[in-house]
Amino acid sequence: MRNGEVSYWWQSRGLPARRPPLPGSAEADVCIVGAGYTGLWTAYYLKRADPGLRVIVLEAGFAGFGASGRNGGWVTATLPGSRARYATHGHGRAGVRELERRLRETVDEVGQVCADEGIDAGLVKGGTLTVATSAAQDARLRQELDTGRAWGDGPEILRYLGPAELAGRLQVAGAVGALYAPHCARVQPADLAAGLAEVVTRAGVLLYEGTPVTSISAGRARTPGGEVRAPYVLRCTEGFTAEMPGERRTLLPMNSSMIITGRLSDRAWKSIGWDGGETLGDEAHAYIYAQRTPDGRIALGGRGVPYRFGSRLDHDGAIAASTVAQLGKILRRMFPAATEAGIDHAWCGVLGVPRDWCATVVLDPVTRLGWAGGYSGHGVAAANLAGRTLADLVRGVPSPLTTLPWVGHHSPRWEPEPARWTGVHGLYALYRTADRLESARRSPRTSLLARAGDLISGIPH
Repeated sequence: MRNGEVSYWWQSRGLPARRPPLPGSAEADVCIVGAGYTGLWTAYYLKRADPGLRVIVLEAGFAGFGASGRNGGWVTATLPGSRARYATHGHGRAGVRELERRLRETVDEVGQVCADEGIDAGLVKGGTLTVATSAAQDARLRQELDTGRAWGDGPEILRYLGPAELAGRLQVAGAVGALYAPHCARVQPADLAAGLAEVVTRAGVLLYEGTPVTSISAGRARTPGGEVRAPYVLRCTEGFTAEMPGERRTLLPMNSSMIITGRLSDRAWKSIGWDGGETLGDEAHAYIYAQRTPDGRIALGGRGVPYRFGSRLDHDGAIAASTVAQLGKILRRMFPAATEAGIDHAWCGVLGVPRDWCATVVLDPVTRLGWAGGYSGHGVAAANLAGRTLADLVRGVPSPLTTLPWVGHHSPRWEPEPARWTGVHGLYALYRTADRLESARRSPRTSLLARAGDLISGIPH
């Protein structure tokens, strides 16, 4: 079994040849720090709107090295944050509904760009299934459906599937029900990142890899190889934001781990189903996420070690053997037929979590410093919408995107250490204990331990 080496997604296609680093000081109209999805999409839409713009992208590793090349491959319309919190931002329920509508459109936008630009990323829009495997989980799914209906979600946005209807799509051992949302697509995330990088460089964007940015200020991004001077400097660093000076408490680098099986036999797939390309999650508090890959495997992820003290990052995606064992146990419990395929690869990465779990798109009109991120694990589609929004903000064009409720949103900072480490690890200890208690009993009530965790963390529901 391979461990780390960035991710299976990158290993399956081969790590890319590195582009040259910044050769010396340079000037641009827009400087983007970070070549993940947010940075690449922003560069894409800037050049598409104005091909004459001089756009430079600076990347410490290579394009797609971070979460963009390690995630679960969900192009999901899930709102990255709390409806109630966005509603209080001055836009009310109508503003939240508009943001959600735009996110649903974004799933199709990503697919359209892939088709238009010839990016073969295995994208299939099969929707997403959230399964319940206990009475308490099922009760939460039904409550989520009721809440959705109260916000105006019709069956074309969200609907409940009973055991028989779920089994017609996918066999998950012990499942008692599920929610189905059609606005989600499966993708091979490294293929998407690599394809985007090729497209923007063909369009004239200067992408410099192996170029860490040491500091950002109005009009300047400094690197060991020189500085880039530009009227607009955009920070698109997501889970790596804590490495920037002064930003250690802006976004918490939450760690997420993944495993992927070998190829399953036709017999195993016949017993499992899963022919529709749906992405899969569950309603556990320490939840999992999964997909059936284009090459016939199951990729499954979960928290593992959720956070490293001092906002430290992983080493090339390597994870502990105990985390591999934990995720393997979940995989075998949900899909006994997958046991025969074994586990081929395990890896991890960080995602950016704001203290209030709400994503942000910002451009300061005075300093012209901007940033977007804090997607809390829902960034594959959200980064596209954020990139389009940043491009409109930079160009100063009238746009319905620049009035969405996440524009200008400011989240509070995270607590200093050791409170940050203690809080996150204590929270997930509560959630795992709550999951065990709920699975052991038939009560539909959510564990009090989980409710306490929600209050402490501020996780939206």
